[in-house]
Amino acid sequence: MKPTRTRRFWRALVLSVALAVGATGALAACSTTPNKGSSETLRIAAIGNASFVRNFNPFSPTALGMTTHSVYESMIVTNLAKGNVVPWLAKSYDWSADGLTLTFHLQPGATWSDGKKLTSDDVVYTFGLARKVLGPTTFDYVSDVKAADPTTVEFTLNRKYTPGLYELGQQVIVPKHIWESQKNPSTWQNPSPVGSGPFTQVSNFSAQSFDLLRNPHYWQKDKAKYTGIRLIAYSGNDAANIAGINGQLDWGLGYIQDVQKTYVDKDPKYRGYWFPPVGSTISLTLNTTVAPFDDANVRKAISMAIDRNEVVKTGMSGYAHPANCTGLSDAYKSWLDPQVADKCTWTKEDVAAANKLLDASGYPKGSDGIRVDKSGKPISFTIGVGSASTDWISVAQVISRNLKQIGVDAKLNVKDWSQINTALFGGTFTGNIAWSQAGVTPFEYYRSAMSCQTVKPVGEQTTQNFQRYCSKEADELLNQFAAATSESDQHAIMNKLQALYNELAPTVPLFPGPDWGIYNSKNFTGWPSEKNPYATLSPGESSTVLVLTNLKPRG
Repeated sequence: MKPTRTRRFWRALVLSVALAVGATGALAACSTTPNKGSSETLRIAAIGNASFVRNFNPFSPTALGMTTHSVYESMIVTNLAKGNVVPWLAKSYDWSADGLTLTFHLQPGATWSDGKKLTSDDVVYTFGLARKVLGPTTFDYVSDVKAADPTTVEFTLNRKYTPGLYELGQQVIVPKHIWESQKNPSTWQNPSPVGSGPFTQVSNFSAQSFDLLRNPHYWQKDKAKYTGIRLIAYSGNDAANIAGINGQLDWGLGYIQDVQKTYVDKDPKYRGYWFPPVGSTISLTLNTTVAPFDDANVRKAISMAIDRNEVVKTGMSGYAHPANCTGLSDAYKSWLDPQVADKCTWTKEDVAAANKLLDASGYPKGSDGIRVDKSGKPISFTIGVGSASTDWISVAQVISRNLKQIGVDAKLNVKDWSQINTALFGGTFTGNIAWSQAGVTPFEYYRSAMSCQTVKPVGEQTTQNFQRYCSKEADELLNQFAAATSESDQHAIMNKLQALYNELAPTVPLFPGPDWGIYNSKNFTGWPSEKNPYATLSPGESSTVLVLTNLKPRG
């Protein structure tokens, strides 16, 4: 499993590649015993890290995970558990009547951890820096950013683009007075960061653990009133889970088979979990730049051969359910078009129909029972999955067995996640178990699934549209959705996007990805839950800062 990243296309570039994976790996890979700490030090598992490198650059793809959740903050925070927006560094925002100007009003008391004021100049500078580091097409719908006064920032758009609220609002802000002197901001590791977040002071840094102590100038004086957080490196979930079961962690465990019995029942007074499906869909992603996976009929036939019930039962321990032909997770129930969802065919197991479709599409079986493509080569590919993710490995094993029934050879490619991601992000893979983008609406999901604007050339790194699928019709609909201001218009356009996804099958959706959240409240109280969904219960989401600032040491 991979903890949902978040999933906004631009934000994924600043997340740690190591923490991009929720790993479930070998215990032997990490034998370090977590440091004992104060009862007011929140102990968090950093799963997927064999060791830490002191990199707190929020624009670096290898930044430590809490860089964008604890050290730096954004103007707004999205809570996918409720599908709402929480004002943060900005106390409010508003749109102009023509929808072409978005204004953020900053918190007047916001400060940096060195005591200096955080102002609109920092916001303007950050967006210029983002374009410099991430490329000139970043936020291409913005024609100008200016500071109207020290606490007011105005974004002028070159077209109506309502998702800009979430994309601009969630960009973490950096201090101009620190960053403007850096000659190479994309490679600077920023070892002693100055941020606005609740925990910014680096202490006791080692390859296996480090502390972030409370920001002495945190602008929310009544929040995060405890010593700090401790990140502990684990190469996979198995190692972290054992530490958690033994009471050595407060937060951050991942996939656990039968979590109630294995973890909660060991100390039910204090332990709990919550796995909401908050937007990301887990898919078998096929590289559409490689034949025959550029053929929708091949992708649909592969999909029809998969027993998703076995996938979720065996691979996911029943924590998920099969996806449908819209690809949308449970977080988007209010957007789901029953005219599409109730008539799905290619996401339901039907081996006979899959074989018939391949026969009719010109992919016959050879003498060895393996189908060949139109050049006469066997249809064969590998399913990439990180060695730490035992749950996803099980998913891939089920799929590999299933595809033999239609004469498709799919072998597992199990390597370290860093190697898997290099191929996945660079487009040099054939198949992979992969995640999707997600947001408050399904816009980001469909944009990352089939927009030409998100397609990168093979060899160029990307953190969305791994399959490199381009649909100009999807782009037209996405542009219409972004420009629509009424809910009824947006729903009508989203229905068309669902129908188009069903037709094109750009990915092979498997199941909505659970957002793993497991805690121990022996030392800290105030955890989010299904009854109190003020945030998702995960240490790797936009709403993580809500958790960090709401927790309180147990008295």
